Amino acid sequence: MEESGNALVSGSDGSKRRVSYFYDADIGNYYYGQGHPMKPHRIRMAHNLIVHYGLHQRMEVCRPHLAQSKDIRTFHTDDYIGFLSSVAPDTQQEQLRQLKRFNVGEDCPVFDGLFNFCQSSAGGSIGAALKLNRKDADIAINWSGGLHHAKKCEASGFCYVNDIVLGILELLKVHQRVLYVDIDIHHGDGVEEAFYTTDRVMTVSFHKFGDYFPGTGHIKDVGYGKGKYYALNVPLNDGIDDESYKNLFRPIIQKVMEVYQPEAVVLQCGADSLSGDRLGCFNLSVKGHADCVRFVRSFNVPLMLVGGGGYTIRNVARCWCYETAVAVGVEPQDKLPYNEYYEYFGPDYTLYVAPSNMENLNTSKDLEKMRNVLLEQLSRIQHIPSVPFQERPPDTEFHDEEEEDMEKRSKCRIWDGEYFGSESEEDGKPPRCDADTYERSVLKHENKRLVPVSNVEPLKRIKQEEDGEAV
Repeated sequence: MEESGNALVSGSDGSKRRVSYFYDADIGNYYYGQGHPMKPHRIRMAHNLIVHYGLHQRMEVCRPHLAQSKDIRTFHTDDYIGFLSSVAPDTQQEQLRQLKRFNVGEDCPVFDGLFNFCQSSAGGSIGAALKLNRKDADIAINWSGGLHHAKKCEASGFCYVNDIVLGILELLKVHQRVLYVDIDIHHGDGVEEAFYTTDRVMTVSFHKFGDYFPGTGHIKDVGYGKGKYYALNVPLNDGIDDESYKNLFRPIIQKVMEVYQPEAVVLQCGADSLSGDRLGCFNLSVKGHADCVRFVRSFNVPLMLVGGGGYTIRNVARCWCYETAVAVGVEPQDKLPYNEYYEYFGPDYTLYVAPSNMENLNTSKDLEKMRNVLLEQLSRIQHIPSVPFQERPPDTEFHDEEEEDMEKRSKCRIWDGEYFGSESEEDGKPPRCDADTYERSVLKHENKRLVPVSNVEPLKRIKQEEDGEAV
């Protein structure tokens, strides 16, 4: 940790935000299977960089509560969640009909601890929304969230439970209007679909369009009924660079904020739009990607940041570490402090991911035309749509089915700068949390190992898979 003291410089905007950061130390144990591009281990790597840069000392760090089935059923159907909570690798052959029905299989495989993984991801986003609702934070971060493809009763695109929708539903209990912005390379179809007919949520997605998963997100898809013109889609071609992206993102989001005036914003920061991603084809640098976070943050509206795609995992870790620094208002140095995954970042051992020399197939003329079409679309919406008065639903309350002794509950975890709990489950060191912080938080978790050690993917194997299949 000695390097971290010199690894940060003052924030350029001089402003501070209260940031709550949700991290489950077990998240890196989940394993989709050999050769699968989705690797939850990337979140552990990002967290490790965050700790070694000392960013944890500038945030409240909480371990998310595992969302219960009833919490997840506020969006997803009973039969789908019943299936997810019961299926296991050794029993899936007995449930072939349901596997097909719920689109669980090759892209969305059954793996050990699947439902626990979904509970942790969803619990982080619901918890982040609660922090914002209660004004306990200005920005709340859940990098294990952002699983934007999951549908009401179907898995899709490596996503099983749509934590974003669950988080937005929680935000809507307090905020009249919520803006959702998606900078993943894939269209945010699951979130758009969930709110396609309402004006209480505006969805804006910047994504690759064409012969590319999920194949949705045409510029003419604008919403339906009461939600008409409250869905914005920005379809892009290969190779878009920082400058082109910025010249599109900033004026569109500026207009959205002026016209829609959201009371809270959710920004999905999928890192597969970075240059060099295994599955992506954009050409954004880490700084270009993070400029979106910086711009949205500048409006000083309650903000939730979630993860999403990202399949060159050393770059995902770099990106989400840097964007955490943007959230807390500091600029990290490019030279990486030594960390447990240092070998991943060679040969340069730097934080920033530079763009390549790939061709930008988005011409200035096409981008200008698209920008004008979208700005014209925004001119059609009702200025600050009102919401009829109705009784506010109660906040989601996290509790076990059976009450347990308060002393046995794991509490909100505050890092002390020396304890790196994400890398060891056996050190037995208790979490630190003052009573006031805990009283303001409804978050707790079951303190148990989610995946046997034998099923945890070795670091070396992940690196070999990534290096062998990198674009």
